Amino acid sequence: MRSLWKGSISFGLVNVPVRVYSATESHDVSLHQVHAEDGGRIRYQRRCEVCGEVVAYEDIAKAYDDGENTVVLTADDLASLPAESAKEIEVLEFVPAQQIDPIRLDKAYFLEPDKTAIKPYTLLRRALEDTDRSAVVRFALRQKSRLAVLRVRDKTLLLQTMLWDDEVRTADFDVLETVPRISAKERDMASQLVDSLAADFDASQFTDDYQEQLRTLVEAKLEQGDTIDTAATFGTSDDDGDDAEVVDLMEALKRSVERSKERRGQGGSTASKPRARKKA
Repeated sequence: MRSLWKGSISFGLVNVPVRVYSATESHDVSLHQVHAEDGGRIRYQRRCEVCGEVVAYEDIAKAYDDGENTVVLTADDLASLPAESAKEIEVLEFVPAQQIDPIRLDKAYFLEPDKTAIKPYTLLRRALEDTDRSAVVRFALRQKSRLAVLRVRDKTLLLQTMLWDDEVRTADFDVLETVPRISAKERDMASQLVDSLAADFDASQFTDDYQEQLRTLVEAKLEQGDTIDTAATFGTSDDDGDDAEVVDLMEALKRSVERSKERRGQGGSTASKPRARKKA
C-alpha cells in the first residue's frame, strides 16, 4: 500500500507519528467513454463560458456562487487557512464507542506507526480497548478539515471520517405518524422469519454479481478478439502536456465521424464532390 501522507496523533502530551493509508479500495471494472462508431476516446476541455478560451489547469481557481455573486478563491487564499494544511490528528475527546451512530461514518484509513512510536501507539490502542471508547479527532486531508473517529481494528488503529452534524438529515415522514395495528401473531411470525435467517455476518460470503459478470464479459471479448488497438483510440494532436489530454468533446466527435466516413467512402452530400484535404 502507498501512504497518503505522514502526520501524527496528538493526545495530551503524547505525540504518535503515523502514516495514513486508505483502508478500502474499489473493485469496479474501470470503464471510459468512447465513440461507438470507431472506439475513439472521448475527452473534455476546460473551457471558460465567458471568453470561450480553453483554460490551463494552473490558471483555474475555485469559487463560491451564492446565486447572484461569485467569490473567486485563489490558491493563496486557500493556503492561508491553517487548519487545511495541518498534519496532526488531534484527539478532541474519548467517547463510548456505542455513541457513534454508523450513519455518520464515511471513509476509513489505516494508521501505521513509525518504528520509534510503537509503544505510544500500542498504549493508545490498548487504552481504547480497555475502556471501550473511541477517540473523536479532527485533522485535515486534501485541503479539507475533517471530523473523524479513531477506533481499533485487530491490531491497527483505524481512522474513519465522520459527517458533520449538519450533513446528517432528519427522517421526517408524515406517513410514519400513523401507527398500524399489529397483532401478537403477526409479531411472532415476523420474529420466526428473523430467526430463520439468523447468522453470524461473514463478508466473504457476499459478492458483487454485476462486477463479476462485467469482468467475465470483458474477458470473453478479449479472448474472441473483439477489440480495438488501444493506440488507435487516441487522437493525433501534436500538443503536449495538459491540453493533449483534454481534446474538445465536439471536436473529437467531429474528427471521429469524418474518419469513419472516409474509411467507408460515404461522405454524405459531399460524396460526389470530395473536399480537397491538406496533406499532413
